[in-house]
Amino acid sequence: MSAEPADSSPAPIRVQPSLGKAHARRLREIYRSAGWPCQDPLEIELLAAGLLDRVHAPSGHESLRVTDAGVQLLATTLAVNRAAFSAHEALVERVAQEMGRGGRIAWRGLALRAQVPGEEGTEKPLRWCIAKPDVFSIRNTSVATYVDPIVHEVKVRRADLLGDLRQSAKRTAYLDLGECWYVLGCDAKGRCIGAPDEVPPECGVMVVEQGRLVVARAAPRRSREGLPFGVWMALAKATPVAGLDDGAQALLA
Repeated sequence: MSAEPADSSPAPIRVQPSLGKAHARRLREIYRSAGWPCQDPLEIELLAAGLLDRVHAPSGHESLRVTDAGVQLLATTLAVNRAAFSAHEALVERVAQEMGRGGRIAWRGLALRAQVPGEEGTEKPLRWCIAKPDVFSIRNTSVATYVDPIVHEVKVRRADLLGDLRQSAKRTAYLDLGECWYVLGCDAKGRCIGAPDEVPPECGVMVVEQGRLVVARAAPRRSREGLPFGVWMALAKATPVAGLDDGAQALLA
């Protein structure tokens, strides 16, 4: 008997897709929806990774179902996001308290109107946008021209820092409000998530060293004539971070 000829067809190429935030976001959307397919590259990669299944209905329609592996990825992503959010909020609180210790009034989670230039290469006038700094603070003074507004943007993950540094319009909006500082946290190994020279020179940099907030590079001084009326109104409607002298009134006889 003659030997059967060897199969000369090429072996199938198996490529493990690199999954990122966009994949987890799409997986979450499909889990919360009816699972109608989009048939785009993101969906193809999720199917290839075994995170989605195609379900064929008797009517001939096709839908998507998140597999057990997909649910496990969603749970892992949720845990990571919660840990990062907790670390971020803890550092935001710490910065706000430090501003209070320095005699300033600080707010968290404000939405403030700021002006940024129009599209690059055009003569369009300045446009308004909404800036949401992690911490916004002013000096505790009754003189409007002495308020010295400062924005602190807190980052605890390197990916978030690099993504933020690419958003020049966001930084311009912060600089329209006052001085802008980046506060860089540490990774799981205790290393700073970025170097001060990675942050543009128009911003100051603070880092966490041995459990303390340290100024790595001061922000350039910016002269201002006070705050716009819209910012004053936003501050009046918001509640500042509780200061360290809340119990001082009880000590007064």
